[in-house]
Amino acid sequence: MRNLLCAELQKIRRSNIVWIAVFATVMVAVIVFMQGWFTYNDSRYIDSAGWYMTMAQPLATLFVLPAVISLLGSYMICREEDEDTIKSLLIIPINETKLIAAKMIITFLFSIFIYLLLFSIAFLTEAILHLSDLSVGMVLDFLKIYFLQGVGIFLVISPIIALVSYMKKGYWIALVLTEMYSFVGTFMCRSNTLKTFYPISAVFGVSGYYETTVQNRIESIIVLLLCGCLSVFILKGFKYSEKN
Repeated sequence: MRNLLCAELQKIRRSNIVWIAVFATVMVAVIVFMQGWFTYNDSRYIDSAGWYMTMAQPLATLFVLPAVISLLGSYMICREEDEDTIKSLLIIPINETKLIAAKMIITFLFSIFIYLLLFSIAFLTEAILHLSDLSVGMVLDFLKIYFLQGVGIFLVISPIIALVSYMKKGYWIALVLTEMYSFVGTFMCRSNTLKTFYPISAVFGVSGYYETTVQNRIESIIVLLLCGCLSVFILKGFKYSEKN
């Protein structure tokens, strides 16, 4: 498994999709900053300590990051057939279950990395603007939220990655489906009931972005775990096929 993980890491280091994801993360940070800077009222939003770290994460989650993470995960699984390298892998031979598991683990780690990258940008910006107003407790709380958001988003989009890979429809469709899936979350967040059970919005409750009851948080955690279990169930039936 260790060799498979190292091999997959080497593959994505050469992938343009990784840089697309990093660029998208930076652009989200820039757009949120501009929104806070050019606020036409008594004071700019960006002048409030914590505003930037508060706003960067939900906007990124509802409009950008899940889609690019889903794109990467689907690409990693589909690339062996799309690039016709599966023949060489099957000659070795290689355990397909372990190969898929390695790709999903890398996607999981990448999801956390992207959210921590966004946190780093937001934190450094906050530190430059008003370091004296930041407390250790505030920063650690935001770090926890961003970390759990990365974990949760992977779980809720994993069924899309699995389904697109299983249907062999091409990895770009994963980006489109996930973008629609995330956008619907903007409406679900307005309902106290729906935001607990709709996977994308449930992540916000689990991460601690908004206050919720213990019962609702447990229900949201169950939703996230069910999403992860669903992806495992789908991928159990996944098999690579050689191109003729």
